[in-house]
Amino acid sequence: MRHTKLMFAALAAVTVTAALAQSSQPVIGLITKTDTNPFFVKMKEGAQKEATRLGAKLLTAAGKTDGDNAGQVAAIENMVAAGAKTIMITASDSKAIVPAIAKARAAGVMVIALDTPTEPASAVDALFATDNYNAGLLIGQWAKKAMGNKKAVIAAMDYNPGQPVGVLRHNGFLAGFGVKGITPTMLTQVDTSVVCSQNSFGDQAKGQTAMENCLQKNPDINLVYTINEPAAAGAYQALKAAGKEKDVLIVSVDGGCAGVRNVEAGVIGATSQQYPLKMAAMGVTAGVNYAKTGKKVSGYTDTGVNLITNKPVSGVKSQDGKYGLANCWGQ
Repeated sequence: MRHTKLMFAALAAVTVTAALAQSSQPVIGLITKTDTNPFFVKMKEGAQKEATRLGAKLLTAAGKTDGDNAGQVAAIENMVAAGAKTIMITASDSKAIVPAIAKARAAGVMVIALDTPTEPASAVDALFATDNYNAGLLIGQWAKKAMGNKKAVIAAMDYNPGQPVGVLRHNGFLAGFGVKGITPTMLTQVDTSVVCSQNSFGDQAKGQTAMENCLQKNPDINLVYTINEPAAAGAYQALKAAGKEKDVLIVSVDGGCAGVRNVEAGVIGATSQQYPLKMAAMGVTAGVNYAKTGKKVSGYTDTGVNLITNKPVSGVKSQDGKYGLANCWGQ
């Protein structure tokens, strides 16, 4: 009888210990702009892999479409209510999301921006992201060399107007191409070298429509800057339909597997590769550390960028498509 009581006591102790361990499991949230864009799919993959490795519980959510601020606000509120102590977010609207972030931080939640800075940057505890201005700078420098003495007639497949990622990449491209007076944060998205600027919202179908509009405006376009590779793919389809795909150089940013394959196929001349898996994994690691120690991360961490092209030019460091495929959105 005494042995039986001891056995039950031991089982109860194990149950209590397991319950305590479960209750102390770090809960971390990840909110992306959408759950369909391959970039964010990879980000989610990186977060889940790191959360599993570190024994954390990952909550995920996304806007219905890119630009769905209300959906992201609701996701923040739901995650705070579910006990998340760290929330990572790629903000669809860098300004409108700030009040919701402030409420979460006031409740003791550490908030980390991934990929997209908030406005102001101090609205979050930390930012893990590509240097988007540098990403644009690299493709601009490459395009300048690749065009040689040919006069550039530029079309820009831009992003949601005024959003930091779009502004930084666009302005970096122009600065890299040699346009004078460009600064990282200036809101100008056109200049005398750009004959057409359209908002593609980073979407392939909208990128195709945007390129069609630009070709109607100026059929002599010979260089196309695109905010990302889905927009680049859309622009290429429009150029191909017009019989101009061999006469126009396309540059982009992202470095996803599909995008690098388009570099290999000659659809995209060069792209700047970034690493969303790394951003998310670093965010989860920081979240688990915060749960254990109460220490928050702060400031900006550059998660790296590499120019990917099979047509290297002098003076611009790059990696080839083979490297790009081996590292697409990973590292």
